[in-house]
Amino acid sequence: MYYRRKVALYTLGCKLNFSETSAIARALGEHGYLRVEFSDRADFYIINTCSVTENAENETRKIIKTALKINPDAHVVVIGCYAQLKPKEIAQIPGVSMVLGASEKFRLHEHLDKLENATETIVLDSDIEHVKTFHPAYSYGERTRSFLKVQDGCDYHCSFCTIPLARGASRSSSIADTLAVAQKVAATGVKEVVLTGVNLGDFGKTPDGTARTHENFYQLLCALQQINEIKRWRISSIEPNLLTDEIIHLVAQSRTIMPHFHIPLQSGNNFVLKKMRRKYLRELYAEKVNRIRQLIPHACIGVDVIVGFPGEGEKEFLDTYHFIHSLEVSYLHVFTYSERANTRAAQIDGVVPVPVRKERNRMLRDLSDKKKRAFYEAHAGEIRPVLFEAENDNGYMYGFTDNYIKVAVPYSEQLVNTICDVELCETDYRGYVRAILVECPVAQAQL
Repeated sequence: MYYRRKVALYTLGCKLNFSETSAIARALGEHGYLRVEFSDRADFYIINTCSVTENAENETRKIIKTALKINPDAHVVVIGCYAQLKPKEIAQIPGVSMVLGASEKFRLHEHLDKLENATETIVLDSDIEHVKTFHPAYSYGERTRSFLKVQDGCDYHCSFCTIPLARGASRSSSIADTLAVAQKVAATGVKEVVLTGVNLGDFGKTPDGTARTHENFYQLLCALQQINEIKRWRISSIEPNLLTDEIIHLVAQSRTIMPHFHIPLQSGNNFVLKKMRRKYLRELYAEKVNRIRQLIPHACIGVDVIVGFPGEGEKEFLDTYHFIHSLEVSYLHVFTYSERANTRAAQIDGVVPVPVRKERNRMLRDLSDKKKRAFYEAHAGEIRPVLFEAENDNGYMYGFTDNYIKVAVPYSEQLVNTICDVELCETDYRGYVRAILVECPVAQAQL
């Protein structure tokens, strides 16, 4: 195939962004562009951005500078959430050739030719209120698992969040169309698929916002299990108010949906939750965790939490700390609140000093380390299935159990993208669990 130009892509942010970057890269390849590593000299550098935190925006600027150091004559194109929210701001960054909004990024291959004779930065933004399309996407070729986008946008409008402004209203494809894309993923040979979306549990709304009859996230999970080539389905994140008992029961009974839940909490204090405009109180959250533990004692449960939200005094923070401490959860993702333009939270009184935010972040990260180690040690001596990844780290390779325990074994190329039973041993100083192969057809074939 004749390749027109070289293109390099860089992704910031969530699993959803990774799936979209991969889909965009495949479309570019189909239109004659050769994808190269971001560290290589390319004609076009595409940066898929995030805007959840101020740090993500600062990172975008650094990546732009990095690209131009590699090739000062290259065209830099910025897409993603930051590009949708602040296109004019990005256009002022030296070296940026094009900024594409939420819809236009999926037509990137159509827009690159416009840069040939452009003398000024091209900005093609999108009216997010009128975005009425759903673009399916999945990642492939970078890992032994694939991120499958099944939902986009959000209708919740939490007071701290810019995602509805960046991605629009909640929408998804039909179950039938989603299954068709999942079959394409299955044909790539990956063993595990991670279901991703902005508000995953809200699956079932058409691109124009109406609910499909008899189509929701539970029914999607039931349908996906019929794809025999995929051995593992993993739910990336689901809101506690959308995590129904029937979903928990389904995971408890399923052989292919992994016993792993990631459930955003954000705060363990009801006063703060109300200011955040969340759809639940802490009592519901505790109920969901306890229900999982009753039905799936070995399940891994991850938690998102934000520290330093306006109005979070010492009492409110300690409520969160002690609440999480009391829950039988497995790890935390801790985010330090940062002010975002055009959000309700930016107008709330009671700003928490940045040093206090950082200290609270440290306290919860320490708690996360303790929770994670306790979870790992509780399963020492068990035999669990592990999907092994490709990385060779000084003679060791890694993989995850069904319930998301990261294990390390001596590297063997034959183990890559295979599922083997291992015995879990001690947790090492890096936080990984050393494991012994117990049953693995690939390993036995080498003996």
